[in-house]
Amino acid sequence: MQDIHDCVSFMLIRDEEILLEKRKLTKAVDPGLMAIPGGHVEAGETLEEALHREVEEELTVTPVRYFPLCTLYHPTLELQRLHYYVVTDWTGEISAQEAEAVIWTSLQETAPATIAADNIALAEYRRVVLPMLANAG
Repeated sequence: MQDIHDCVSFMLIRDEEILLEKRKLTKAVDPGLMAIPGGHVEAGETLEEALHREVEEELTVTPVRYFPLCTLYHPTLELQRLHYYVVTDWTGEISAQEAEAVIWTSLQETAPATIAADNIALAEYRRVVLPMLANAG
């Protein structure tokens, strides 16, 4: 059986949009694809510690309000277990450090990412979170 690598993926949500990244062509994993940003959990880190570190490394912002959404598998050169977090508030200015670009995309777009797991996580956000927000408002 292949080793499983834990990763965190972070869905930064602003109004009715989500932040996606265009991965650099030089990346070993998923080069050039549109994806929800994320990164590997390091040895000894909790998922929340990895979330904070990765958001700061990749986007130069600090998550303030966030919650776990779901966990999905993504087979690449390695088998990744992606722990998706929704980040609804952060401090700092977003600046792409590891991606070619970051792009705000409508949450209503059904398949804005080129990674299947990311689109499933987005569908889960629309299925579970959006109705709760609508009922709270």
